[in-house]
Amino acid sequence: MMAFTSLVKIWLALLAAVWAITPLASAAAQSWPARPVRFVMSAPAGSSIDLLGRVLASSLKDAFEQPVVVENMPGAGGTLAMTAVARAPADGHTLGVGFNGPLAFAPFLYSRLGYDPRSDLQPVVLTTAQPNVLTVAAPLPVRSVAELLAYARARPGELNYASVGSGSSSHLTMALMRTMSGLDITHVPYNGSPPALNALASGDAHMIFAVPTAIAPLAQAGKLRMLAVTSALRWSLLPDLPTLAESGLAGFEATAWNGVVAPAGTAAEIVQRLNRSLNAALRDPVVKARLKAAGLDPVGGSAEAFAALIRAEADKWGPIIRRTGARVD
Repeated sequence: MMAFTSLVKIWLALLAAVWAITPLASAAAQSWPARPVRFVMSAPAGSSIDLLGRVLASSLKDAFEQPVVVENMPGAGGTLAMTAVARAPADGHTLGVGFNGPLAFAPFLYSRLGYDPRSDLQPVVLTTAQPNVLTVAAPLPVRSVAELLAYARARPGELNYASVGSGSSSHLTMALMRTMSGLDITHVPYNGSPPALNALASGDAHMIFAVPTAIAPLAQAGKLRMLAVTSALRWSLLPDLPTLAESGLAGFEATAWNGVVAPAGTAAEIVQRLNRSLNAALRDPVVKARLKAAGLDPVGGSAEAFAALIRAEADKWGPIIRRTGARVD
């Protein structure tokens, strides 16, 4: 009986402690944000993620009446930025914009990571999703996927492909195409889309998979040539471009996506407020127009749906990464 009484006392003490902490947590969430919010970008200035982040940061600033400071932290395939977010205090004052690479692919590419995407980061919302575009340097004498494959096969080991970073969807989409088509081409990673596409335009690289945002100006200037999109169906913003699947690589599909994350342990109330505000921004006609003009399709949805997407993408691409042999370290 005494043992039972002791257990009851311990249980009541623990319950009292929870009751004592809960009002404090709720009060902190209600007063948030209490100071400027840090918005960490996993790509450099001038990239599609930078544009997305700045549009969303402006919306959050207006919604929460606090400055939102954009900090570009490119490098290591976006994992530097996500490490910084994962290690930040879980008080809602540090957020990050990530993409497929550091959120779903990284655990299969790096032997050591400074964070675990599933346990150290809290998904907030899926912001945008769009296909990559297979693009070549204008001087390359090819105008279709079939011509590119034939040209590369006739020159094993002579061509290279740029990517926006090791472990990015830009890198792994090409690794998948290499595996499916048997190409012998060399990977040259760059720190974001601006230097990668400049390398292509200058002739230092021959081909790339990248999002339309960064490609469009150089393509319009005649320095790059877009060949196909990676979506399962033709993309509404580039309806004249065929898919890789209809260009001879049956079943080929890969989508680039971006989303906002916070440190794990961020109060549910803060995550919900962020999710509501970001969804409102993504529905705003002005924001939608700016993103679509940049080749980004606004998505939105719940934090739970974004978490499920990250898990599904990891489950899909993990075996592909192992099969292609792609590694970063």
